[in-house]
Amino acid sequence: MMIRPKCIFLLIILGAAPASAQIESAVAAHSERFVNVSRQIWDWAELGYKETQSSQLLADELRKSGFTVTMGVAEIPTAFVAEYGKGGPVIGLLAEYDALPRSSQKAEPVKGMNGKNWNGHACGHNLLGAGSALAAVAIKEWLEKTGTQGTVRLYGCPAEEGGGGKNYMVRAGLFSDCDLVLAWHPSDRTSASLESSMANISAKVRYHGVAAHASRSPESGRSALDGVMIATHAIDLLREHVPDSTRIHYVITQGGSAPNIVPDFSEIYLYVRSPDAGLLGGIWDRVKSCAEAGALATGTQAEIEVINSNSNKLPNDALAALLDKHLRALGGIKYSAGEKEFAEKLQKTLPEDSEVPDLTLAEEVLPIKEGHTKGSSDVGDVSWSVPTTEFTTATWVPGVPLHSWQSTACSGMSIGDKGMILAAKAMALSAEDIYRNPSLVQEAQASFKKRNAGKVFQSHLPQDAKPPLNYRN
Repeated sequence: MMIRPKCIFLLIILGAAPASAQIESAVAAHSERFVNVSRQIWDWAELGYKETQSSQLLADELRKSGFTVTMGVAEIPTAFVAEYGKGGPVIGLLAEYDALPRSSQKAEPVKGMNGKNWNGHACGHNLLGAGSALAAVAIKEWLEKTGTQGTVRLYGCPAEEGGGGKNYMVRAGLFSDCDLVLAWHPSDRTSASLESSMANISAKVRYHGVAAHASRSPESGRSALDGVMIATHAIDLLREHVPDSTRIHYVITQGGSAPNIVPDFSEIYLYVRSPDAGLLGGIWDRVKSCAEAGALATGTQAEIEVINSNSNKLPNDALAALLDKHLRALGGIKYSAGEKEFAEKLQKTLPEDSEVPDLTLAEEVLPIKEGHTKGSSDVGDVSWSVPTTEFTTATWVPGVPLHSWQSTACSGMSIGDKGMILAAKAMALSAEDIYRNPSLVQEAQASFKKRNAGKVFQSHLPQDAKPPLNYRN
């Protein structure tokens, strides 16, 4: 009779899974559920600040898993914070879920619109949001089962594509008590990152003129479209006289209503980018002068509205090394025979002069990326507020670029799913390390201080700016 308790004790010890195995088991247990969430968000493809269904779905799933969810934070109806746990360390994860306009695509290796929705997840934010939520649930279950102290917090971040949702969440103080942030992004390759990004300012310039008959009395009119044309020509000439790393791009969103009416309203939507947030301010002042010159030359009035401004991303050496360790242990993406056939067909649709890597690139974990990416993100403002790292996993076929119909296709099928699950595992395992070894928080803080080198974070957003909830209108 005395043997029985010992046997029970021995069975308990033998049956107890290592902590990392518990994490991977939790991710596996909830993977199908969050793949379904991702597919639903992919199908809805809601634009920035309009992600009513997508944000609600993520929030509901987190509530079901025991998180406390606060909706409508930072004066944004589709922003939320979901939290579980008590005390520190407080680890933040970022979820995005906004789509891009005119990016509709079926989950097929041939170009084709997905139903009647003109929008599409060409940046994979359906995967990003669902993958971060999957990681958060796995972390929560591990905290609960092990009785470990700590808090996991998922930030529901709308309108990354130009709307700057995170910037307003930073301003609202939602990251002030967060110890560090683990973030990821879909890509065609897997790698931790020490890359910075481009700081940017985006704005809409609206010209107000006077309408008239374009043939009978053009002298009575003042063309708002002429104001746009002169401004954009001046901006094009300016490109020669700014630092080489500068990027300026624009679209004319309104040019008039009919050729026989002198346009009394026109609008341009433009982006100005620089790897240096300090230099960006001076470049932006010159762009504004170009815009004002268009109005001056045509007798119209120019109204300039800053829509968003992102800071350049501040890398974190300690957190990048942590993610790199786990990505290498997990390995890359393995394609099934059907996925390989899909990938080969998709690669044939890429431009002839584009880089088309071998499919085996998806199976690799590449060295930590350094330097500057040419993109911009509101993760930049987060990274200046709290130690942050952002890594990528191969959710798309190697060679597929962001913001393409090919990336939309991959984001809605199993290749994207596999990259999403890999990202969730890497974040959850990294969080486990941090909870077990809180000194990693101090290492991340030390990297943060070294990287910012005493610089004071200053946003180019106007102090009175409100979230541009209708910027996609």
